[in-house]
Amino acid sequence: MSATANPVLPFDRKTYSNDQLIELYNAILLPRLIEEKMLILLRQGRISKWFSGYGQEGISVGTAMAIAKEEYILPMHRNLGVFTSRGIPLHKLFAQFQGKEMGFTKGRDRSFHFGTKEHKVVGMISHLGPQLGIADGIALAHKLRKEERCTLVYSGDGGASEGDFHESINVAAVWDLPVIFVIENNQWGLSTPSNEQFRCKQFIDKAIGYGIEGIQVDGNNILEVYDTTRRIAEDIRKNPRPVLLECITFRMRGHEEASGTKYYPEGLQEKWSVKDPVDNFESWLISEKIISAADAEKSRMEIKKKIADELEIAFAEPNVEANTARELADVYAPHNGAAIAPKNASKTEKRFIDAVSDGLRQAMQHHPNLVLMGQDIAEYGGVFKVTENFVAEFGKDRVRNTPLCESAIIGTALGLSINGHKAMSEMQFADFVTCGFNQIVNNLAKIHYRWGQNADVVVRMPTGAGVGAGPFHSQSNEAWFFHTPGLKVVYPAFPNEAKGLLLAAFADPNPVIFFEHKALYRSVSEEVNDDYFTLEIGKAAMVAEGNDVSIVTYGMGVHWALEVTKELGISADIVNLRTLLPLDTHTIYASVRKTGRVLVLHEDCMTGGIGGELSALITEHCFESLDAPVVRVASLDSPVPFAIPLENDFLPKDRFKEKLKSLLNY
Repeated sequence: MSATANPVLPFDRKTYSNDQLIELYNAILLPRLIEEKMLILLRQGRISKWFSGYGQEGISVGTAMAIAKEEYILPMHRNLGVFTSRGIPLHKLFAQFQGKEMGFTKGRDRSFHFGTKEHKVVGMISHLGPQLGIADGIALAHKLRKEERCTLVYSGDGGASEGDFHESINVAAVWDLPVIFVIENNQWGLSTPSNEQFRCKQFIDKAIGYGIEGIQVDGNNILEVYDTTRRIAEDIRKNPRPVLLECITFRMRGHEEASGTKYYPEGLQEKWSVKDPVDNFESWLISEKIISAADAEKSRMEIKKKIADELEIAFAEPNVEANTARELADVYAPHNGAAIAPKNASKTEKRFIDAVSDGLRQAMQHHPNLVLMGQDIAEYGGVFKVTENFVAEFGKDRVRNTPLCESAIIGTALGLSINGHKAMSEMQFADFVTCGFNQIVNNLAKIHYRWGQNADVVVRMPTGAGVGAGPFHSQSNEAWFFHTPGLKVVYPAFPNEAKGLLLAAFADPNPVIFFEHKALYRSVSEEVNDDYFTLEIGKAAMVAEGNDVSIVTYGMGVHWALEVTKELGISADIVNLRTLLPLDTHTIYASVRKTGRVLVLHEDCMTGGIGGELSALITEHCFESLDAPVVRVASLDSPVPFAIPLENDFLPKDRFKEKLKSLLNY
């Protein structure tokens, strides 16, 4: 329909003034005119890709304009109107689309895959669903600080099929978090229609299952979207709880422009075009004599000129130039990780698990903004009793039982970090981290590199075999994370370093995956300083020194190395890595150059284990010092078996002894 035709949507101005309505009009017109310009630039080859929100502007603008500027919004592909409504300078936005230095990611990510704390916008990753868990964390931080604020996060109807959708809404419901979950029901997921995506009639029906309120609006009616969102926001600021807001609309263009819309049934786009959110609102404003047709044309001309001027600024910006040193430096948030010595010399004999608990308690005391989350960690104290009695000392706001939803909770931890807190997410067993893997390797690990946002999150990982727990409670999965830039991976072998490294992990603004071997929890003890102290992450330790061979290992492998070298009377350097990422290659190379022989030992399976990388590094950098081939010893390339005889055969301890003797005889 044309803007001069009679509107087909029923607009209700309620008590909104003419100025407010005109402000909404200009706000919805801006992203529409940018859309039109971007489609031209795409055809001209001046931008490489475009995800269009054409026809859905009423949702983005209506919701974004309805909440306060200091409240966070977590948008998706088709939410250009969020970015424009938040007043982001258009030249920076256009530079972002072009991969220019002036953009928000220094050319490292595209389109709307960025965030800006200044404008309280947290950008998406391509996996869609993880945004929802982050919104939970942001809202939780507001609630903990007793700030009357809400958080707004979007999902499409296709993305709502992901597990993160269920997990995040469930967490928000259980914790009464003030989050508005906006479902943009545009009835297609790329080329797949809704009837092949889900069987429910409407998304508000899903709200019933979570015990929350569901509200449905016409997503093309900007006044209805704006008024409804404003009323919800006002309510949940005072009475915190989540609300599911379903906005019915239609995706007029393809998933992205290259995919087209040939799969749409004939006539479908024409049917929805008469409900165009911009044309209808403009026609209604003219019919109500709030603006004239001349006013509308003037607004269009002024906005088009602004777009053209801002585009010229972005186009004039030179293409980004590669700088390897800067690329590597930006993977991690800056941090001075020098060790902090204890203030007093008092020490107490502590088991490994006691040292972890002591470190965790002192981290809570040292960082009042630290929140612990995990299954059964509150009154029960966790399955290993690491957090026993923590609720009595720190309260349930900071020591939080979670539903069984690893992805949402790791996302919540990231949201807490974005909104000024530190967070710990405990995996009940390291094996269960698979359910939150995406949040770790794609959100936590990459967010600083992408747009400079630190992820102040520690993920604790009770790990390892030797306790007869079978394939799903015994895996050594540190290699999964060792491969991921942006993470730090810590794996202590003794109580003292467990405490010192755990406290260092909480002091570090970067995401730390902290492995704790379950079989060491109650089997190893030593004197540990009672005071607060940290050890340097990324620094290995020499636990024994000798001249015959270097044994490079970590975790349980350190104890096997100490036992076997003592039994065989071997003079060995035993390098306890303690940190796997970043890796202390200086200590490794110095030892290998001294002894000329090296054996790499770890509990993980052989193939794809960290030992392969260590072997390659040693061969590349210490080849001329070697008197024998680098030897690796690891567990079998099989799942971890349950029965003790099978588990003993799986583990490398006996093979290690024979391989060590063979290496010395080479």
